[in-house]
Formats: sequence, structure tokens, C-alpha cells
Amino acid sequence: MYVRFPRSLRQVEDLLHERGIDISYETVRAWWNRFGPMFANEIKKKRSASLHGLTQWRWHLDEVFVRINGETHYLWRSVDHEGEVLEVLVTRRQDRKAALRFLRKAMKRYGRPRVMVTDPLRSYQAVMRKIGNAARQETSRWLNNRAENSHQPFRRQERAMTKFRSAKSLQKFAAVHASIDHHFNQQRHLCSRKNFRLNRSTALAEWRQLAA
Repeated sequence: MYVRFPRSLRQVEDLLHERGIDISYETVRAWWNRFGPMFANEIKKKRSASLHGLTQWRWHLDEVFVRINGETHYLWRSVDHEGEVLEVLVTRRQDRKAALRFLRKAMKRYGRPRVMVTDPLRSYQAVMRKIGNAARQETSRWLNNRAENSHQPFRRQERAMTKFRSAKSLQKFAAVHASIDHHFNQQRHLCSRKNFRLNRSTALAEWRQLAA
């Protein structure tokens, strides 16, 4: 509940209390800290194997600033053509070194995409030349809306959490939230009601299997 919905730890404690489960909000924190990364990694493994063979394999890259104790950090995010969040990385700077670290981390897990869509940030251009991917880079005002929209669920959760206390906690939560949120987000506006209900039931069944 804490990772999937924009709720605070104390709100999750109250929701569970209504269901007859009497625990502390610190227990909720301990649960998601321990089991959240495990569930997120299993979801990533199942998705990554099926994505490599797609002919339209395209990445959308974007970054957003996040305040931590008054200091600005940057959350880098890579999204594929279906809206799946592939990788996230928190850095202190928005320079070429940070962009290169982010891309190498993503490509180590998923390989090299056919096309990379980015904003006009110069750091991306420098990195694309360094890794020999300049010919595959696409930059346009509207092409990267998919990556920018993927920030919205995270921003809603950030407000509920009243910000983050450290870069480490931001990195951990962002990685877990991206996988779990997409697992349950079935894009209901893109399919019929019948297919949406089927996909939702399948996602819930897979989640219960992970949590068993």
C-alpha cells in the first residue's frame, strides 16, 4: 500500500487497522525496506527478458530535480516505448559524468536500444558521442512526453511522504516504486473494460505469487 498508492506510513497503519491488523507504522517501514526491493527485482527480471527482442525497442530518457534537506539532487529515469520504467538513478549533478553513469547502468541490465529519445540537455549529447550512439539519438519538444509523464506517480508519492531525508533513501524508493507502480498500472484508457479487468486480475495474481 505504501509503495503502490500515494499514502504515508501512518495512513497505511490506519488502513490495516480497519482490516483488523494492529501494527506500528515503523513496521510498515521495515516491511517495504526489506521486501520492496525483492519484489521489484523479480518484476524486472520477468520484464527484461521479453523486451530485448522487440523491433521497436526505444528508450525515453529524462531527469527531474528532487530536494533533499534543501539540496538539489537529480533523479534520472529511462522509460521504454511501452511506458515501462527501466532504470532510475539519483545524482548530485546534472553533468556528462552523471549522464554517462546512468546510461551505463541501464545498458548493463537491458543492452543497447535501437533509439534513444532525450531532451536537448548537452550532457546527453556528449555521452551519445562518447558511447558511439549519436546516430540513434532523437531530440524533439514532444517526443519525450512518455518519460516526462512517468514522473507524475512519483511526484504524487513524494508529496505524501513529505520529501526525502537522504539520497540513499530516494534511490531505493524510486527504484522500488517504479517497478511496482507499473506492475499495477494497466493503462486502462488504452484497452477495453474486459481486457482491463483481465490484466488487473493477472497482475494481482502475479503479485500474490511474489508475496507468498
